[in-house]
Amino acid sequence: MSTFAKRERLLLADLLETAGPDAPTLCEGWQTRDLAAHVVVRERRPDAAGGLLVPQLAARLDKVMEEFAAKPYEELIQLIRTGPPRFSPFQLKQVDEASNTIEFYVHTEDVRRAGPEWTPRELDPVFQDALWSRLERAARLMGRSTPTGLVLRRADGRTAVANRGTPVVTATGEPSELLLFLYGRQSAAKVELEGEKDAIATLYGGKQLGL
Repeated sequence: MSTFAKRERLLLADLLETAGPDAPTLCEGWQTRDLAAHVVVRERRPDAAGGLLVPQLAARLDKVMEEFAAKPYEELIQLIRTGPPRFSPFQLKQVDEASNTIEFYVHTEDVRRAGPEWTPRELDPVFQDALWSRLERAARLMGRSTPTGLVLRRADGRTAVANRGTPVVTATGEPSELLLFLYGRQSAAKVELEGEKDAIATLYGGKQLGL
């Protein structure tokens, strides 16, 4: 496994274990048990995980999710720690890095920031740059459903266009915070927004694609 993905995987497992199975998360309608089941199903049941993207498979995904959520919580945590099965494509370092760095970072924050007291993690510049690189590549896909134009801007001025629509809202912050914002965690992301007030209100009320 790659360095970032493995680190975030283990941190997520530790947080889920500490929080217990019934703690809140930023994923609407999900407690920690549901989030843990989601992570395991995504890696171990590709026949059902397709429901994350294909509406016709959603019913099967829901059924399999229920089955895994009913397993002992400790078993789910251990499955997250040990990672995907031997012949899974997630075992390939390149796939693990590309697919899981963001997945595990966002879900780690889903657990951390759902509690009453939290502060942003101090992430090293190398990891922030890695998140920015992924954010640049994913911005157009993730931002296509935003109801306004959306520009993501780092403190150093670098930008990524998530949606070319108008009016335009510019979100400024660390890559890690911009990532959370784009992935639908607006209420917990530490970003500054610039633009027309009505546009900002529309953006917050609009549909955001999450994990």
